[in-house]
Amino acid sequence: MLSWFKKKLGNTQDVQSEQGQVSDDMDGATSAVEPGSVSASAQQQENETGFFLRLKDGLSRTRKTFVRQIDTLFLGKKTIDAELLEDLEEILIMADIGAATTMELLDKTREQVRRNALSDAQALKTALKEMILSYLLNANQPVDSVLPAHGPFVVMVLGVNGVGKTTTIGKLAHKFTRAGQKVLLVAADTFRAAASEQLQIWGKRVGVEVVAQQAGADPSSVVYDALDYARPRNFDVVLVDTAGRLHTKVNLMEELKKIKRVMDKKIPGAPHEILLVLDATTGQNAISQARLFNEAVDVTGLALTKLDGTAKGGIVINICREFNIPIRFIGIGEQMEDLRDFEPNEFVEALFGESEA
Repeated sequence: MLSWFKKKLGNTQDVQSEQGQVSDDMDGATSAVEPGSVSASAQQQENETGFFLRLKDGLSRTRKTFVRQIDTLFLGKKTIDAELLEDLEEILIMADIGAATTMELLDKTREQVRRNALSDAQALKTALKEMILSYLLNANQPVDSVLPAHGPFVVMVLGVNGVGKTTTIGKLAHKFTRAGQKVLLVAADTFRAAASEQLQIWGKRVGVEVVAQQAGADPSSVVYDALDYARPRNFDVVLVDTAGRLHTKVNLMEELKKIKRVMDKKIPGAPHEILLVLDATTGQNAISQARLFNEAVDVTGLALTKLDGTAKGGIVINICREFNIPIRFIGIGEQMEDLRDFEPNEFVEALFGESEA
């Protein structure tokens, strides 16, 4: 769990503080494995198997369209010709892999055909799988290099309204507290009505503190006060919720830059992670959002939500290739455990798994 934050988390199996205790009625809550339990490894293996099955199920809509169409196209084909590649181009673009990424994949394919490195259509499917995995692995940069030696790990969370940003923060808080980390939530979205209240509901649900001020307060001031509060109280993680601002509004982007400067002034090096939450169902809009947010504040990680709600999961591939920004988390359902650490190999295996009839 949370492999990208493993230095902080350490062993997460048997740690569950009172603050991290989640109520029995919480969706997806699971009991911690007792230290030294003979069933710990078996329980972990069972959990990982369950996670993979949920991931595979979450990607089923994409798999039914993307992989099934490829299989149908390749069925019975003995040679790789121009017509096959033209049909493959259409499938890739329709899966939201994007025009530029599609062209690059096809160019690499043509080069392998010229070198006689691909003998038939099934070999091409294997090659596609390997090329897609390479995009995901190239973008999968570790966060260990920016972990602070002292003080809290500060995560600034961005995203437009409706992408599931605050819900993602709540689920992250749940993950961290279940791993024994002391978490502080910061309601720096003072623009949207009831945003602070929504975050405080998550705080009560997960069992963590929330720093908030009145509606309309200066977001930078909220963050400044929150970091003042966090440092002497030994919080391990600070998750800062920012306004779901319209990514086309220059003044709001400037406000994000100001928040970032305030963080660094208060805790040098903060924010240690700038996490952009994107909605997978918005397709190419997610690409434009990633580009504009990245230009404004240098995004260091992505969380892609609602992946189970789209038949165009190729957006994951497109984003990784386009920006080379690591995807930290993917959302594949409504349950707490359905916000998953993104593992490239696991994702590709689930995507290319046997498609349903």
